[in-house]
Amino acid sequence: MNRLTLKSSRLFAALLAAGVIGGAGVAAVQELTPAQAQPSAAVQAVAPAAVATPDFAAIAARYGGAVVNISTRGVQPVADEGADSGPGARIDPGLQDFLRRFGLPPGAFQFAPPGPGGPGAVPMHGQGSGFIVSPDGLILTNAHVVRNARTVNVKLTDRREFQAKVLGRDDKTDVAVLKIDATGLPTVPLGSSQALRPGDWVLAIGSPFGFENTVTVGVVSAKGRSLPDDSAVPFIQTDVAVNPGNSGGPLFNARGEVVGINSQIYSRSGGYQGVSFAIPIELARHVEQQLVAHGKVEHARLGVTIQSVNQALADSFKLPKPEGALVAQVEPGSAAERAGLKAGDVILRANGQAIVDSGDLPARIALARPGDKLALEVWRQGRPEQLSATLQGARPADTALAQGSAASHGKLGLSLRPLQADEKRQTRLDEGLVVEQASGAAALAGVQPGDVVLSINGQPASSVEKLRAVLAKADKSVALLIERDGQQLFVPVPLA
Repeated sequence: MNRLTLKSSRLFAALLAAGVIGGAGVAAVQELTPAQAQPSAAVQAVAPAAVATPDFAAIAARYGGAVVNISTRGVQPVADEGADSGPGARIDPGLQDFLRRFGLPPGAFQFAPPGPGGPGAVPMHGQGSGFIVSPDGLILTNAHVVRNARTVNVKLTDRREFQAKVLGRDDKTDVAVLKIDATGLPTVPLGSSQALRPGDWVLAIGSPFGFENTVTVGVVSAKGRSLPDDSAVPFIQTDVAVNPGNSGGPLFNARGEVVGINSQIYSRSGGYQGVSFAIPIELARHVEQQLVAHGKVEHARLGVTIQSVNQALADSFKLPKPEGALVAQVEPGSAAERAGLKAGDVILRANGQAIVDSGDLPARIALARPGDKLALEVWRQGRPEQLSATLQGARPADTALAQGSAASHGKLGLSLRPLQADEKRQTRLDEGLVVEQASGAAALAGVQPGDVVLSINGQPASSVEKLRAVLAKADKSVALLIERDGQQLFVPVPLA
């Protein structure tokens, strides 16, 4: 018996005596020759990577204190799907006149119907997560976490609670910025999602179902995912367990850096089913900087309708392989038309970065601002061509005030657009702003979609810019003169 075999026998005897293995394991133990005892070259090559597991406990302990629980209260509009829709269908006209005589604003009493057949509003209470990015209380979360919120409460891991201000939210990217009145707070380090690879470890911290500071772990499943309703966001897909209440929480990489904001799950049951999506941190920071500086986000537009390129389309356009974004339509007067883009062009690169799938193009544009130059390489009639586009801003109908009832300067929470020529003829109004969406303070005061804002604090509401200028100088409340169903009345809207 050689020396290795003797050692193996002694080890086996010790394990047997200690009860670690039973007698049934004797037949399974075989003597190994010195050559058999050495790991193969392949095993030696992968062994270091196999044991390089991140210290998840250390990441959670170090940065868990910067993850907050967010609870909101407000009202949730109830859509009217019946035939009796319209501003006058909510309350009996006689009751409306009664309310006006006593100086009460329209919508002061909102009744939620017992079924789906009428407009109204119901009390709303929501929960989500967020994370602190500056010691003075700046917090990132999802826009849908604070949508329709009248009050936003933030709870820290040390049990302290703060009333938060919504500095602004951007529904297009689902990013919101909150501010609490505190200093010396713990923060998370921000990394980059660019270096992430499918298979990399990631960790999420949040409040699923209200269970605060819950830690879950998984891997990156894919990058650059485009979802049907979120074409501007190149989502990070993971298999980290994310459930209702995790929304707005951080996604960490193996080094403990935040690389994304957990935003959505794919589910047929309402619970986690192995697929979750996070907003890349680069896009979130881009939105945050604009919200903090201006209270709103300016989204750049190219002005094209695109679709993915499959093998059949690649063969038709004589592309070497199915990649790029196929231009299906070019909007008249858009940046794309001015740059010379045409239907049938396939965009292969934007500012030198490859457009592998059609979803890559909106993701590139989402990080740009109106006025930025976009160098495009397109495939046209069997050969590449170089074009340059100057990106435009949002269309007039997309112009909106920063939303959130607790925002700085008391933002109203209204999405507005100017009256069109045909609307001026129908309403016999020379100027005004049509309410497309209402939330926050204005919605609680009774302003509804379809109302026309005529003035604010006595100043004509001839444009969104003029209304915003008056709003910036306002103190505790503003008086909106609105027209609804041919009748005019003032609606006081508190700003704090």
